[in-house]
Amino acid sequence: MTPVTETTPITETSWDWDTFVSRYWDREPVLYRGVDGGPFAEEEVFEASVRGSRPPHPLAIPTNLQFLVERRQQTRPRDYLPELSDGSFEGYERRMDQRLDGQRYALVVHRFHAFSHPVWRRARQFYSGLWERVGQPTHSVGSTLFHGSYEHSPVGVHQDRFSTFMFCVRGTKRMRFWAERPWSEPVHTVLDYRPYLDSSFVVEVGPGDLLYWPSRYYHVGESAGREPATSVNVGVPRREHRPYYEIKDLFRGTRPTASAPLFTPDAGPDGRLSGELPTALADAVDAFSRELSEEPFQDRATALALRVRTGGGFWPTPPPAAPPPLDEATPVRACAPLLVAPGDGPRRYGANGNVSAGRAGPEALAVLDRLNAGESVTVSGLPQPLRDEVRALLEELESFRAVTRLDTGTHVDGEPPGDTDPSTGGD
Repeated sequence: MTPVTETTPITETSWDWDTFVSRYWDREPVLYRGVDGGPFAEEEVFEASVRGSRPPHPLAIPTNLQFLVERRQQTRPRDYLPELSDGSFEGYERRMDQRLDGQRYALVVHRFHAFSHPVWRRARQFYSGLWERVGQPTHSVGSTLFHGSYEHSPVGVHQDRFSTFMFCVRGTKRMRFWAERPWSEPVHTVLDYRPYLDSSFVVEVGPGDLLYWPSRYYHVGESAGREPATSVNVGVPRREHRPYYEIKDLFRGTRPTASAPLFTPDAGPDGRLSGELPTALADAVDAFSRELSEEPFQDRATALALRVRTGGGFWPTPPPAAPPPLDEATPVRACAPLLVAPGDGPRRYGANGNVSAGRAGPEALAVLDRLNAGESVTVSGLPQPLRDEVRALLEELESFRAVTRLDTGTHVDGEPPGDTDPSTGGD
């Protein structure tokens, strides 16, 4: 689709969070060229795209994935998805070009960061600079991989509830924007947007570039040619019913004792209710209030808070690893912040978006304090009655990738130790 308007937003060549927050955050789009230390690396992104696109069985597309040929949504994976045997995006592109005989295609992987600890770790480190200045989101930040030669975004022109950072990993990406909704029809998205091109502006993003736009902008991704391109988008929730999503996370997997509509005709134009609550909503509020005081709910709320706080804003996080058993003589030290739930007595703890299965007693909590202070710990250096409890604690923390063994010098994923100083908050 040939662009009509070639106006671009402000372009910066020097990246820093202070300038970004003071000038652009929640204000207007900005393009940063060649960001040093960007949040994603091509090799890690490719490997995560393979893990994140594994079908549950040969005849099903994963629920977190979309694959389109031209504009046709595919319902079976066939041999369309990336494989480690491709070696890289370049190899995958060659295979798709032959397999599809040059037809355009789109691979979209949602919850992308959850499929690779290196990808998640790099994103957490990068965006910690934003959280230090604007606060870490209480609802999870999302990430999505977009790869392919598609003509434009599968959903067409749309508006998100997220402010979005798009990091171009490979090829050239083109984004088209409207500062206001360009159509008057009561629809949320438009596939044929040619009538509205005159009021739009276009941005082209190359490898290593970072593009940001606030949530109020309508937008669509376009092809900059027939060559495939790859980007990872990170969306930060900024509007629309954020408490609803947080409560949904809190009750995920439970059976509610009462329910209420998300929207009610008694709400005013600002979404607030005046006067008495409708019966269905009042019953749901009463049921929710009763649940707040129950022990299982409090434990669930504590676990969710630990996950969110230690996940660096990104959730879900990669699942725990499976390191070999830890012997008593092997020293370990923390390589991520370890957070303990407040209160007295045995308490739960979390790290890297994971939460302990049980609760640690006072002596084990003292070991966590030592690890957070930067000390190394061995099980053999502890009193005999405490060794089994602390060994289990350290093995669980190692599965969370939050401690590293000093004799091997590597994490369970083979990453170099020492990336994070737990005494400085981790980033």
